[in-house]
Amino acid sequence: MSNPQSKTVLLADDDASIITVLTRAMTAKGYEVKSTDTLSDIDAWVAQGLGDVIVTDVLMPRGNGLDGLARWQQKRPDMPVIVMSAHNTLLNAAKSQELGAVSFLPKPFDLDQLMDALARALQGAPVVTASNDDGVVKIADGLTLVGKSPAMQQLFRTLTGFIGNDLTVLITGESGAGKDRIARALHALGNRKDKPFVALNMAAIPRELIESTLFGHEKGAFTGAYQRQLGAFAQANGGTLFLDEIGDMPMEAQTRLLRVLQEQEVTPVGGERMDTNVRVIAATHRDLQKLVAADTFREDLYYRLHVLPLHVPALRERLEDMPLLVEHFMEASKTRGLRPRRVDPLAMELLFNHNWPGNVRELENVIYRLCALTTGSVAKADDVAPLLRGSAQVLEMKPGATEPNAGIEQLVEGSLRKYFETLGSTLPATGLYDRVLEQLERPLILHTLRATQGNQIKAAEVLGINRNTLRKKMRLLGIDGKAAWKHAA
Repeated sequence: MSNPQSKTVLLADDDASIITVLTRAMTAKGYEVKSTDTLSDIDAWVAQGLGDVIVTDVLMPRGNGLDGLARWQQKRPDMPVIVMSAHNTLLNAAKSQELGAVSFLPKPFDLDQLMDALARALQGAPVVTASNDDGVVKIADGLTLVGKSPAMQQLFRTLTGFIGNDLTVLITGESGAGKDRIARALHALGNRKDKPFVALNMAAIPRELIESTLFGHEKGAFTGAYQRQLGAFAQANGGTLFLDEIGDMPMEAQTRLLRVLQEQEVTPVGGERMDTNVRVIAATHRDLQKLVAADTFREDLYYRLHVLPLHVPALRERLEDMPLLVEHFMEASKTRGLRPRRVDPLAMELLFNHNWPGNVRELENVIYRLCALTTGSVAKADDVAPLLRGSAQVLEMKPGATEPNAGIEQLVEGSLRKYFETLGSTLPATGLYDRVLEQLERPLILHTLRATQGNQIKAAEVLGINRNTLRKKMRLLGIDGKAAWKHAA
């Protein structure tokens, strides 16, 4: 690693406390620090040939760090720049990377992260990470990513690392989780954003038309080919081709796709080879490794696609995002001629306790139906419950569900019995154990808080856990203690 004692950091931030903390941390590690609250000072120092690395905020009273980044790259292209920001950070990370920043740090960050970024920057190793501050990131018109949960923050960080290159991406996740939105975000934030984005659902294309749809065909190439047709690769040339449900692609088409990915050439049916230049993003809700083991998916194609893997979490794995998603879809309902409703605590509790087999897509549909069917300005539990029927719930612990004197174990046993009866011969999705515990834990804490009128110390005592553990669980489960007991009152 580079010797910090011989390196000078140029630091720019309009927050004096941040300047103080970062300066102390960097000088303690042996760096010399020149700090300022104006970008014009950085401009002057760069022009004088001072400094070895720049650490800058984005939004400042007299300038924007990203504009400065472009200037500094012009004057001293070999000088590494680390960008930090607390605002709209996914987009700022994409812009920073596009302009040449070696690292992006979302505020707040650990000082160890900064020290690691400095060391890597001085070694010439880029590390760009991202988060988002308010949980809502507008990528482009009609394309917004929503999520503050740890699972979504990890997805955002991984996504940011993928936007600055053209490597193939394989997106996995359950149906309705939002794989297509992630693919569109990768394109909209990447180097090819001004070129075409072409999406194909492999499961929706008739088997006999897949090759001509992908690769095109010449006039007269087969019966019914009355005119020349460009394939998806030609339509997406220079841009991005999104192959959704790649696990449903027939084996013969897999062979041709593999050849195209290897040779960067495409041959239309009945035509001649032509060069192709596309970034391929594939997605599937299937386990491709199991398909490979069953000889229904080519192993070599799997590894050709599995260059940059990206997993989109199921909604039940990111329940902390429920209020944010509900608010987002309520706002989006205006564009469909609907009137948003406020969701009361008991109705929100039903949304939290639903199993969401259709994930975010199912939630979106439920919210739009709620807006269309609810007569008042507030959506209550009685409005929500009918919209959730028909999907198997893991737990439905309602008063009177079993005999009045039944214990908790009997209540749970009765609910699970009904759940498995609903499924019939179908086995539940993997992860049932954790889902049951999660869906039991939330109503348990809610009702305990209501019984103690929101007294968290008393509730923790009743539950047999310490108060810090209770508060952590409330935060993770999206429980507002005051709202819980006030509604009960």
